[in-house]
Amino acid sequence: MPLPSLPVRPAPATRRHLFGLTLLSSLALLAGCGSGDAEAGSAPPGPSDTDSPRSIIVLIGDGMGAAYFTAARLHKGELAMERMEVGGLMDQRSATSLVTGSAEAATALATGVRTYGGAIGVGLACPDLMAADSAAMRADPAACDPLEGVFDVAHGARMSTGLVASSSVTHATPAGFGAKVPRRGWQAEIANQYMEGPIQVILGGGQGWFDGRRGTFDDDRLTPFCAAAEVDCLLSVEEFEAHQPSSQRRLVGLFAEDGMPRYTEGRSPSLPAMTRMALDVLAGNPSGFVLMVEGSQPDWLGHANAPFHEIAAESADFDDAVEVALDFQDQHPDVLVLVLSDHETGGLALLPDGDSLVAAYSSTGHTGEMVPLFAHGPGAMAFGGIRDNDEIGGTLVEMVRRIEVANR
Repeated sequence: MPLPSLPVRPAPATRRHLFGLTLLSSLALLAGCGSGDAEAGSAPPGPSDTDSPRSIIVLIGDGMGAAYFTAARLHKGELAMERMEVGGLMDQRSATSLVTGSAEAATALATGVRTYGGAIGVGLACPDLMAADSAAMRADPAACDPLEGVFDVAHGARMSTGLVASSSVTHATPAGFGAKVPRRGWQAEIANQYMEGPIQVILGGGQGWFDGRRGTFDDDRLTPFCAAAEVDCLLSVEEFEAHQPSSQRRLVGLFAEDGMPRYTEGRSPSLPAMTRMALDVLAGNPSGFVLMVEGSQPDWLGHANAPFHEIAAESADFDDAVEVALDFQDQHPDVLVLVLSDHETGGLALLPDGDSLVAAYSSTGHTGEMVPLFAHGPGAMAFGGIRDNDEIGGTLVEMVRRIEVANR
């Protein structure tokens, strides 16, 4: 069944859409984007507003404002994301604050609904439900005003889903796509939902939240889960490197007790390698897939006011994962790739220091500035210009609903 087309946006959004094209053109002139094989003055080919993807890859650089992308480009010389034909900015605020946190930001991106600080996949009614009966909500966290998200719709469409992160996989951003709990700190409960749910691929850190070393449960739930016949569990780098992925099985790889090491500390497996393995598994589903990949640690470095070389290397590693996604899209042109940040961290500025640059910060927390976004593939034009984070989430959900109709 052919995919139904996306509706053309009304006039105000069209104006924003044109702004996105103008913004991208300006960035290309300033940064030298697309200066390789394209003829001078030619625009890169791009999809129309009515194109719909069959699969979606969302890559989130946590905490990465424009200075982080700049640092990555200075580190690499050229970014993989310069291949992406649509660009814009995202307004990151939540329902209750002008400066968002990662949990509520991920929830907005995954569900199309802005919510309160610390919420994972749940709505504004959840705090009242917690106040009325906290024991019931603790017993069944997913009952606390759950929001339907892009993964939920994908599962209904017989699509596969996956999460990749350089943090614990139970951390705020992956959890915002894959779980529903009132508070982001409920990471053991998030781990339970992962094991009980249908997400096919989960790769990153956080083993301790599954095996009882961390969180509210003393028992080891990971060992019996991994004993299931349909699950491949990878608990070391050696197991990861030896693994032959199968699209017929679930894949859970947990490579640290909590968050994985920094890039400069020799993180392994790398974010690009985990992204590649996730795609090897998910690509086997003819109904399509949705994959969320988070470069988690630019945010952590921003909170720590880390030096320039660490920011640049960590942000460049995220771009290496983007390159894996774009190379996959080259071979699978029905895939949409969306690259964005959830918020900015640290108020990072890159200031001159002789012939080099130094990282200067105005904060150790998040800031309220808009953050960059890029899109490539069918449906990409729906993300151009200035967008709210819940608008982006709503568009993703609507795209997957259209895939669901096509899969019937």
